[in-house]
Amino acid sequence: MKRSLIYAIVLTLSSTAIFAPNYVSARTDDGRVPHIDGNSQFPPIRWGIFRHTFRLHIPQNSKAVTQLLVKVPDNVTISNNIYDIDVVDEKGQKINTNVSVNGKTILLAFAEPVAPNTKFNVYLNKIKRRNLGNGSVYSFSAREVGIDAEIPIGVAWFRTY
Repeated sequence: MKRSLIYAIVLTLSSTAIFAPNYVSARTDDGRVPHIDGNSQFPPIRWGIFRHTFRLHIPQNSKAVTQLLVKVPDNVTISNNIYDIDVVDEKGQKINTNVSVNGKTILLAFAEPVAPNTKFNVYLNKIKRRNLGNGSVYSFSAREVGIDAEIPIGVAWFRTY
């Protein structure tokens, strides 16, 4: 009995030591390209009206961001009201942004470029999912100071349960 208990403890500790590093994702702040740190949906429901939140990060070695383009998936309907889209910094203060919606593309043009080493949230309110499907995948691009091209910075996926 003692021997099996000891084996169980050793197996648990060794598997924890092997698998634990996979769950740790300490991102360093030395990247050069803005990226998506996370996304969430509130409330976590399949149908109805909800909010999608995206957390973005501009690393300290990146250039300042002047525009953010969000491509909305086909199975999601967004509000055409620009007041249903909010951009807020880490401290909860609104970032001055000119919002335009053109079909399935949202353009967020910042009045002042968002400086490197900044984290901020984009809230898309009054979202509706038209069909169940496999989920919703948003794609993001950014324009930086001094660069005229769009730089793909990532995707955000909302899985439908």
